[in-house]
Formats: sequence, structure tokens, C-alpha cells
Amino acid sequence: MSADTASAEVERRLIDLETRLAFQEHALLELSDALATSRDEETRTTLLLHRALEELRQLRMAMSSGGPLGNDAASEPPPPHY
Repeated sequence: MSADTASAEVERRLIDLETRLAFQEHALLELSDALATSRDEETRTTLLLHRALEELRQLRMAMSSGGPLGNDAASEPPPPHY
């Protein structure tokens, strides 16, 4: 193998490696963006869950304390037709 042939082979391999590296960097950026999006969605979902749980807790407290939502049928006056 001559020096020119060896040099051309090394250059071809170097170009191939640089191309692969560029594709891998692009793939890593896409994965990083997808992970960031997923984390944002998880944060929003967690916040919504906490809000829903707090509303449920408040409703349960209102029902157990006999508040406006917690009146049971026995404590209400009879309907007008009685």
C-alpha cells in the first residue's frame, strides 16, 4: 500500500467518523429535548394532581362538617307537600 493510498484511507475513515459523530450529537440533542419536555409534562401533571387532591380533601372536610355540601337528608326540612 502506498503512502497516498494509506493517507486517502485514513482521510476517508476520519470523514466517516466525523459524520457518525455529527449524527450522534444530533440524536443526543433530540433526546435531551424530549427528556426536558417529558419533565415539564410531569411537573404539570404533578401540580394538577396535587390541586385535585386538595379540592377532594376540602370537599370531604365540608361534607363531614355538615357544611353546605355536607347536609344529610335527615337534617333538611320536609318537602312542601307534607
